[in-house]
Amino acid sequence: MDRIAVETRRKAPLTTPSDFESNAVTEISGALTTLLADAFALYLKTKNFHWHMSGPHFRDYHLMLDDQGDQIFAMTDAIAERARKIGGTTLRSIWHIGKLQRILDNDADFVTPRDMLAELKDDNQRFVSFMRQTHELCAEYNDVATTSLLEVWIDEAERRAWFLFETTRNAA
Repeated sequence: MDRIAVETRRKAPLTTPSDFESNAVTEISGALTTLLADAFALYLKTKNFHWHMSGPHFRDYHLMLDDQGDQIFAMTDAIAERARKIGGTTLRSIWHIGKLQRILDNDADFVTPRDMLAELKDDNQRFVSFMRQTHELCAEYNDVATTSLLEVWIDEAERRAWFLFETTRNAA
């Protein structure tokens, strides 16, 4: 393959047709990209705690976190594709996720089951607030498709937070 042709294609702009003004595309896709970074951070933390769960309620917590991780991961492609559908771009690397994420990592060697569940509850509640902010932005630009998706994801995250809250009442 011709090296110049390859370089030319790499520099070609992504021009996805959209009826949104350029500032709306920039703002919405930027918000979605940051939300996507948060989703990946929350997913990985949920899986981290799933993998490192211990104690007398291991099986129940392990399975719950596996289900929650699957739910979080399921939204990632839809978030990224929504940013692309409106004409924007999205995440390109692990570094990009680390640069944008607002959900903090937990690299501790040991975390008690109670602390794992409480931290994930708080993170899911923060994630809800980030989604609500993104919803407000999308509503300002009349992006009904994105607001509709966000409404479902907000409900799912609130449910995760509720389950985690109820589980931590008597967590071991």
